[in-house]
Amino acid sequence: QVQLVESGGGLVQPGGSLRLSCAASGIMFSIYDMTWYRQAPGKQRELVAGITSSGRINYGDSVKGRFTISRAYAKNTVYLQMNSLKPEDAAVYYCNLVGYSDSRYDYWGQGTQVTVSS
Repeated sequence: QVQLVESGGGLVQPGGSLRLSCAASGIMFSIYDMTWYRQAPGKQRELVAGITSSGRINYGDSVKGRFTISRAYAKNTVYLQMNSLKPEDAAVYYCNLVGYSDSRYDYWGQGTQVTVSS
């Protein structure tokens, strides 16, 4: 069973930085994409950044130029470096893994809270 464990969330002042990690275990796929989503209270879950198995990257418009996603394939881990954080970045950040074999399989982490406040 695939498990995703996020870490690195916390409280940071506006303009500060945080680095989130998502470690995946129990992976049985040779091809899988990993994506960060976030959800603030009263808002829909939105895509933050994703990286495919081949290394293709995409970002949500609101984080372009400030956030960087990277992936350590040997460690089955994806990172999200968040710089120049704004109060509107505050949310629960979720890691998602989509694996491909005979079908598409979706897995989610439990989420990590990011709070941006002075």
